[in-house]
Amino acid sequence: MLQGPSPNRETSPKTTLALRDILIAIGAQASKHEATLTQVDRYYFARAQRIAFASMLVNPSLEMVRLFILMSFYMLGACRRNAAFMYLGVAARAAAALGLHFADQNSVNIDEQQKRARVWMSLCTLDLLVSSILGRPPATANLPSDIADSATNTLKSGRDIDDSLVASYYMSRILDDIVVRVYHEKAASTEVAESLLEKLKQWSNDLPEYLLSSPSTDPESLAAQEHIIGSLHVACTYHFAVIIVTRPFLISVLGVRLARLHQDSPGIIPEETFLEDPTHTRLANACVESALYMIQTCLEVHQSRLLLGNMCILKALVFAAALVPGFSMFSQKEVDTTLEDTFNGALEILRELSQQSAQAAHYYEILSLLRNAIDEQRQRLRETPVPDKKYVSKIFSLNLRNNSPQGQGSMDATTAACSSEGSQTDRVGPYVDPGGSTNLFDAVALSSPFLGWEGMELSLWDRFPFVDG
Repeated sequence: MLQGPSPNRETSPKTTLALRDILIAIGAQASKHEATLTQVDRYYFARAQRIAFASMLVNPSLEMVRLFILMSFYMLGACRRNAAFMYLGVAARAAAALGLHFADQNSVNIDEQQKRARVWMSLCTLDLLVSSILGRPPATANLPSDIADSATNTLKSGRDIDDSLVASYYMSRILDDIVVRVYHEKAASTEVAESLLEKLKQWSNDLPEYLLSSPSTDPESLAAQEHIIGSLHVACTYHFAVIIVTRPFLISVLGVRLARLHQDSPGIIPEETFLEDPTHTRLANACVESALYMIQTCLEVHQSRLLLGNMCILKALVFAAALVPGFSMFSQKEVDTTLEDTFNGALEILRELSQQSAQAAHYYEILSLLRNAIDEQRQRLRETPVPDKKYVSKIFSLNLRNNSPQGQGSMDATTAACSSEGSQTDRVGPYVDPGGSTNLFDAVALSSPFLGWEGMELSLWDRFPFVDG
């Protein structure tokens, strides 16, 4: 996708100029922060945009689809996600008009087949990934496509970048399947989750060696950086897919743990209410592990100084992953150093990216507030005294008698207190917490969200990683 246009009789000089302009704009946007580069990327993007809307929409072409995909990618880096989402829609409709979603092996030569396959798979990968991050319907999901069956054979060019593209394309299809089956159909059952995780495992087993190994060249070379960033995005997309499959179960388990953490009255609520479902716990652990792996991998690349100045997709994935250890820490009293270090690593990455991205700065602000909430939660748990669980006291004893006036006064006070307690025992009512609140726990209210999936509106309660733009 990011290669320059290859001139042919269908590519006009204006199209070639627009594609080169948008490539320059993306390069300037992704470079380390310099004031002059900000003006450069805006200038070249504006010029490419004018050409795109001046004449290209009238006659859709393969180069037009490429241009709108790249314009969408630029807009993601510029924190203009609504514009990026709409540009992807334009690219998808133009691709459908050109029939890119069909493997046309008879009417075009092999080079043209490869170009069409690369553009279509690039469009699907970006569209489905962005839509899953934003929680919006993708533009390419409902287009029937038979290109997946022939993509591997079509792109057998011996190029590693094609292997990355094919792997990313298949992952985007799995992501779409996850969103539909878990969230749209509200079928967050353990059977569905385990079947999707098995599909992800099979995908990871089929990855080419190129994506699993470090570059053989100098790590500071451009080729090595391209290799590392490509492999990083493939790995992060995989971990993100695992997270969104298992996240509903993590939320369920953390809800039980929070309730158990704040339970002040043992015996009043059945202990079964606070028991975790073993299968849910196992899936929740997978969610945490996947988030840790993603952030740790990103942190390795960040500490090697290989991240670009603007990582338009990675910042959203890191934020979604960081919420997992963040809420896990909030729901436990003990300090887990692994969760702490990983969460702080995500903060470090987003702080670095926030220098050139307002969206990364917003993510960093949210996680910083979560960090403060975790500290306040721990402080409250340390300061909260153990509640008085004594329900009976001794009300009379000869040993309390004392002849001194002070002792007599104490005896009178004790007698008054005993009399007061005795009068209260005649009025049997609900348990009153020492702090003054009645009905501290409602067994029915507690058991309904923790013991079943009925009533869980996934589209409403499970959108916390997404910030509308």
